[in-house]
Amino acid sequence: MSFNHHETLPYRKCVGIMVVNKDKKVFVGQRIDHSSTAWQMPQGGVDEGESESDASLRELSEETGITEEKVSLIAVGKSWVSYDLPPEMIPKLWGGQYRGQKQKWFLYRFNGLDVDINIRKTHQEFSNWCWMEIDQLLDNIVPFKRQVYTEVIREFQNNL
Repeated sequence: MSFNHHETLPYRKCVGIMVVNKDKKVFVGQRIDHSSTAWQMPQGGVDEGESESDASLRELSEETGITEEKVSLIAVGKSWVSYDLPPEMIPKLWGGQYRGQKQKWFLYRFNGLDVDINIRKTHQEFSNWCWMEIDQLLDNIVPFKRQVYTEVIREFQNNL
């Protein structure tokens, strides 16, 4: 078996955010930097000294324009889930310092209106967004995140 030096790299500490609306549909954005039509839920790194909870609200606001006043926390994932990036992506992200991400997931109910959502940001992550049925998520995300999404859906499904 050949040794892959990527296996020695750490995971980047990150949060993932599942936001559901009153119709139990999930917010997803289409990544602006991705050539395919891959969609994902908001996610982002945890800053030094920042709690995961604070990071989830900051990332949600930065990526979607959804502010803390427009959501209510339903559940927090019981454990961290991780994924490995495809090897060819590792040098292109985060200075090649990480093999993937370990994520703490948060489930929020969206209490606002669609007009409260604004993906047009200075450091824009998404080119488009929509509310997606939960059973359509796995078919519309990049393959390397499917296992994480499967675990997140399984954990949060009873809270929807």
